[in-house]
Amino acid sequence: MNKIAPSASTIQDGRHRLPIRVYYEDTDSGGVVYYANYLRFAERARTEMLREIGSEHRVMKEELGIGFVVRQCNADYQKPAFLDDQLVVETEILAVRGASIQMRQTVTKDNEALVVMDVKLACMSFDGSAARIPKPVRMAMTELSISKSEDK
Repeated sequence: MNKIAPSASTIQDGRHRLPIRVYYEDTDSGGVVYYANYLRFAERARTEMLREIGSEHRVMKEELGIGFVVRQCNADYQKPAFLDDQLVVETEILAVRGASIQMRQTVTKDNEALVVMDVKLACMSFDGSAARIPKPVRMAMTELSISKSEDK
C-alpha cells in the first residue's frame, strides 16, 4: 500500500512552517548543505502549504488543468546548514494577484535565518499560457497574508 505520511507542517500567525531534517544526500563532501537543495526545501514547503489550505498540486492539475511555476527567485544565503541539522522552512505570503503570488521563504535553524528567498509564482495552464489563480486558492492565500499583517 502506498500511503503518504501526514506532514508535520503547521500554519500559525499567518505563516506556514515545515520542519526539514538535513540528510546525507542534501550535503556536499564536507557535510554542508549544497546551495541548490534550499530550493528543494522551499518547493516542499510550498507544496505542503498548498496541501494545508486544501489545494493540492495533483488536484489542480487533474481538475483544473493548471499549476504553479516559479517565475522568479532571489536567494540570500546567510549561513550554512549541516548534516543532521533540524531546519524550518517558513513561508509568508506577501502579495496575491490574479495570476501570481509573491512570497518570502526563510530557512531557519534555532530561529536564526540561514537562507531568505523571495519567490514569485505564476499560475499557468498546461498549454503554457498564464491562468488566473482559482478563487478558493486565491482567497486562502490572501487570508494567510491578512493574518500575517494582523499579527504585527
